[in-house]
Amino acid sequence: MSSSTQVVCRHCDGIVRVPTARLAEAPRCPRCHSALFDGRPVELTEANFDRHVGQNELPMVVDFWAPWCGPCRAMAPAYAMAAAQLEPQMRFAKLNTDEARLVAGRHGIRSIPTLIVFQGGREIARQPGAMDASTLVRWLQASLLLRASLPGRY
Repeated sequence: MSSSTQVVCRHCDGIVRVPTARLAEAPRCPRCHSALFDGRPVELTEANFDRHVGQNELPMVVDFWAPWCGPCRAMAPAYAMAAAQLEPQMRFAKLNTDEARLVAGRHGIRSIPTLIVFQGGREIARQPGAMDASTLVRWLQASLLLRASLPGRY
């Protein structure tokens, strides 16, 4: 990692450069003064999806879900627990596929929930289906280790 990391503010969508060594020190957005990390997933829309996925230098985990989906609702607390545990090592977000059909279609979402890990705007891992918090954390850690061992592939 470089000496600083670019992060997109969850509140104002501003792009912020934070010293990497200070990511865990509760940095705030200089634009809106909100906390950059609060251990909760960012709510994405069609309007801000590309900015958050493409401009965050941290791995971005996106939960593609819908409010009517029982497994999506069942997994939501586990996803929030994983976010609280793993931020700021990675960023967590949720995208309602009913409200963002174009984004869901562009990423080939055929079933929900589907989790996709993005790094530098590119998909590096995908997992359909609901998971409990410990399984989710293990999958994310394994996905990032695999990605780190094959840097030229992505």
